[in-house]
Amino acid sequence: MIPASFEYVCASSLPQAIRLLQDDPEGTKLVAGGHSLIPAMKLRLASPALLVDIRDIEELKGIEIGDRIRIGALVTHAELLSSERLRQALPLFHDAANTIADPQVRNRGTIGGSLANADPAADWPAVVLALNAELELAGPAGRRRVAAKDFFVDIMTTALETDEVLVAVHIQRPKPSAQFRYRKIRHPASGYAIIGIAVAVGLEDSVVSDAVIGVTGATARAFAPDAASAFLIGKSLSSRNMEQAASIVSEHAEYLSDRYASADYRKHLVKTEVARALSSLKTS
Repeated sequence: MIPASFEYVCASSLPQAIRLLQDDPEGTKLVAGGHSLIPAMKLRLASPALLVDIRDIEELKGIEIGDRIRIGALVTHAELLSSERLRQALPLFHDAANTIADPQVRNRGTIGGSLANADPAADWPAVVLALNAELELAGPAGRRRVAAKDFFVDIMTTALETDEVLVAVHIQRPKPSAQFRYRKIRHPASGYAIIGIAVAVGLEDSVVSDAVIGVTGATARAFAPDAASAFLIGKSLSSRNMEQAASIVSEHAEYLSDRYASADYRKHLVKTEVARALSSLKTS
């Protein structure tokens, strides 16, 4: 398992990385943690002519917490797990990071790499969907923001243009009454999600004021069905309402089927885990 030959550049700035992508968009790949790209290169499933290492670009680093929360694309899973300020403001990141792979992967892998790769079994897509996040992208034409719900297009396909770089994730700081859960059925060897459920729910006087449910691992791309959110808003989290919402989510899409889980089993897991995530919330 030896990759094809390639050139390597360590970019020192975001404009340099964009310029290198622009020179040869099809033959250039960005690398940060490398946990997805390097194995693909070893198997020759990917054979870029040029690797651009972006891990030293300061603009892509750091966690900023104010009225809005900004998470740089190069923030590692381990940093998201260990940040106490982020855990207090938005515990969903800690909960999800704690389920990712192992310490070696968490110390090298980045949230931006995971989102840009858009593996259907990755954890972070469900989380950013549940949080109504915006993804900041930079390219030759400048910067733009894309809502998480519009970012994931298909299996390992996103709204990123070939000459754009994912810069950061932006999230509105949640209200104190907001509650979050992340549940995951993980593959025992890889740690990837057979299914993963991210839930963000606001409650006012025991009535749901807002709700988003993000799902990963189940279909070709992560999704957050609007119908389930619309059903929950204005209702109490009764057992019947939670079961109905879980059914709505499970009926949303065409499920993946592989040697790890059939489509029917994934559909069943989505329904079960959404109901369990909702039932674990405090209702008073």
